[in-house]
Amino acid sequence: MKPIACVSIFFVSICFICLAMVSTTEPVKLVNVGVILDIADEWIGKLCLSCIQMAHSDFYATHRYYSTRLVLNLRDSKSDLIAAASAAVDLIKNVAVQAIIGPQDSREANLIIEMCNKARVPILSFSATNPSLTSPRNPYFYRIAQNECAQAHAISALVQAFEWKEVVPIFIEDMYSEEAISCITRSLQEADVRVSYQAAIPQSAVDYQIVQELQKLNNLTTRVFVVHMSPILGSRLFAIAREIGMMRTGYVWIVTTEMTIQLASLSSSITDTIQGVVGVGAYFPKSKEFQDFQVRLKLKSQQENPTIIGSELNVYCLWAYDSVTALAMAVEKAGIKEFGFQNTSTDSRNTTDFEMLGVSLSGPQLGDSLVETILRGLSGDFSLVDREINSPIFQIINVFGDGKRVVGFWTPKIGLARKLDSTRTNTGTGTYSTSKSNLGPIIWPGDSSSAPEGWDLLANGKKLRIGIPYKTGSFSEFVKVEYVDGNDGIASGYCIDVFKVVLQALPYPVSYEFFPFRHRDYGNLTSSYYNNLIQQVYLGTIDAAVGDITITAQRSLHVDFTLPFTGNEATFIVPTKQENKKDPWIFIKPLTWELWVTSFCFFVFIGFVVWVLEHGVNKESRVPPSHQVDTSLWFSLSTLVFSQWERIHSKLARFVVIIWVFMGLILTQSYTASLTTLLTVEQLRPTVTNINQLIQNGESVGFQYGSFSLEFLRRMGFDDSKLRAYKTAEECDRLLTMGSRNGGIAAAFDEISYLQVLLSRYCSKYTTIGPTIQTQGFAFAFRRTSPFVPDFPRAILNLTERNKDIMKAIADKWFMNGSLCPQPSSVDASYSLDLDSFRGLFVLSAIASSSALIIYAAAFLCRRGREFMQFYSNDSLW
Repeated sequence: MKPIACVSIFFVSICFICLAMVSTTEPVKLVNVGVILDIADEWIGKLCLSCIQMAHSDFYATHRYYSTRLVLNLRDSKSDLIAAASAAVDLIKNVAVQAIIGPQDSREANLIIEMCNKARVPILSFSATNPSLTSPRNPYFYRIAQNECAQAHAISALVQAFEWKEVVPIFIEDMYSEEAISCITRSLQEADVRVSYQAAIPQSAVDYQIVQELQKLNNLTTRVFVVHMSPILGSRLFAIAREIGMMRTGYVWIVTTEMTIQLASLSSSITDTIQGVVGVGAYFPKSKEFQDFQVRLKLKSQQENPTIIGSELNVYCLWAYDSVTALAMAVEKAGIKEFGFQNTSTDSRNTTDFEMLGVSLSGPQLGDSLVETILRGLSGDFSLVDREINSPIFQIINVFGDGKRVVGFWTPKIGLARKLDSTRTNTGTGTYSTSKSNLGPIIWPGDSSSAPEGWDLLANGKKLRIGIPYKTGSFSEFVKVEYVDGNDGIASGYCIDVFKVVLQALPYPVSYEFFPFRHRDYGNLTSSYYNNLIQQVYLGTIDAAVGDITITAQRSLHVDFTLPFTGNEATFIVPTKQENKKDPWIFIKPLTWELWVTSFCFFVFIGFVVWVLEHGVNKESRVPPSHQVDTSLWFSLSTLVFSQWERIHSKLARFVVIIWVFMGLILTQSYTASLTTLLTVEQLRPTVTNINQLIQNGESVGFQYGSFSLEFLRRMGFDDSKLRAYKTAEECDRLLTMGSRNGGIAAAFDEISYLQVLLSRYCSKYTTIGPTIQTQGFAFAFRRTSPFVPDFPRAILNLTERNKDIMKAIADKWFMNGSLCPQPSSVDASYSLDLDSFRGLFVLSAIASSSALIIYAAAFLCRRGREFMQFYSNDSLW
């Protein structure tokens, strides 16, 4: 015999000996486990039972050395709450099961959980997805399935991807569906998606009830519906929706996991009714183990349940398979030496079966072991977080043709993705995205490849409700409402014309009607008229507000504004006053006092320089010392004014005089021009130059009734007792004319658009002063979920940038008089000449004169210094 053969036989012998020793020393412990299913339910009950049985045989075929072995005890719930509860009592009381797998329905699970909590028996459910089941009150409930609330963010991301602003959920009218819809609604609202209506349909609803509810939904402008129903009721819903024309182009139907999980069980006739539906489904990897299991299950089903042969497994079956595997591993890992129950009731008289349930001695330990169990199952990586399976990935599917197509995935870390990248999914690298570019092509209802808008404003002839401010006589150039012959009111004005032009620029027609709102509609709140108009948009009384409505931060919390279509500044307007032309000292005003003083100083300095330079060569400049000052001044004056009468002998003096005459010529000509302007041009000056002067003097300031200006004035430091409200331009003019001392106002604060109207009516009577406050300008306000929010700003931007002539024509139509009035900035011009205007001339003259003196002194000392000292040795130094 060869050595290799001998070694092989030796090792095989050792293995058999070890197995024999194990089998004789440690007998296998049988652990009873209950299984509660609805056997009549072919696509969950029967199919999942096959998966459970295959999981049991597969596990112990590969784990023969385990010291424990599950014993499955099947009970039929018959889709009845009482039957399910009775089955649980029987399993706990009579069979002493250590855990229960099932039941399928959340209602049945909710009832059985109470018994399991009392008996401390872990219950593993692979299909009860109601969120409330895993509350802290149910410590023995373990969900081996995805929580219904987990899909809420995936649905929200899908809605955000296509920028739909309003959604209507449709669900079964029971407490379990309402909890799931509550999660979905909350997630949508966090994404600024409005849930305007919720359609609850009873489980027992007949066809005409479904028709009534769908017709009610069809009358809404919303065309995006989220359906959370069982496949049976959901199939009826879509069949009726198709009959009444709600499965055509323009509609969006999104189904939740409750229906997508069982799409494979639907017949072809039902699949035809849900073409174009988009859904959120549970994700599981198509591994090699899964493919092998699918083939084996198909063979098993052909033998046992030929009526449920399908091309695709549902994920409930995979979760049921992993439930058995995880429970078998947890039982072995727990190392429990004795499985038993402790009876809590010793008196069996007048007690119910529920009261006689014992308490499991191994339940808490088995539950802890189950939480610690980690494995790679058919549904993916298996682990429990807060007693729920940690499976956060969803796939986005599209029903088209004979089945469903996967068009993308959603994960909580990366959002929507076309394909799953294990690195990004596990690490969460990259930014969260809800872009529709991350999804594959989708075929929508009506065989349309273009994503629907999600709304239809023309449904059943509905019109867009537009609220406009109605303020009699108050700056009617912006919004004006006229009632003629008892009609509903004709709206006109600058804002109305801009709104109509923007509507024409939209890529679709819009039918609308105006609703004027008066001041009295909101009471006498001085500064809240426009705020209350915005509030009506927020409450849904109207769809939008059009008019001279300024964008503010507070208002933007309640509505969405378009881009502004007017300027964005606010400032003060004050009366002007005319300068008195009969002032006897007006000849002094052409020059400022600094310029007068500087000119006089240079006049003296130039006279002194010329006298020094001429003293040695001009005999007329030699006079007694007592007359030196007046002689030098007279010489300087005669040089400037009467230069043709005086002869200048020194070349340096001539140089200085030329510069001096040039400067004097410019000064005199400028003086003459300024004096002429003062005497001929009308002089208007603001009565107030800055706001500090208004505050310090306690002047009253006006603001437009209902505008935001009141808050700005308060922030600037104005006291409420000094603030006056006006409603019209005429009232503002009257208050400014009266003045603050006579019960009027000294200034008015408003937006430039209003002030231009005031200035166009009262030319040269008022002017503006600083500071200029930046505002956001006028804009249209829409509900936050309005479908117009993306389109209106683009239309306004197109008009303001590419069609400026149209906007200019509208402005000229309503504000033409403004072009005939002088600009406020030109009225406040100053005609006094200051020193800065002639600084260069003075510097040039000073340099020339000083240089001449230095040159003269140096030359004199070099040539005649000794003679000078001898000549004056007997006289004074002077």
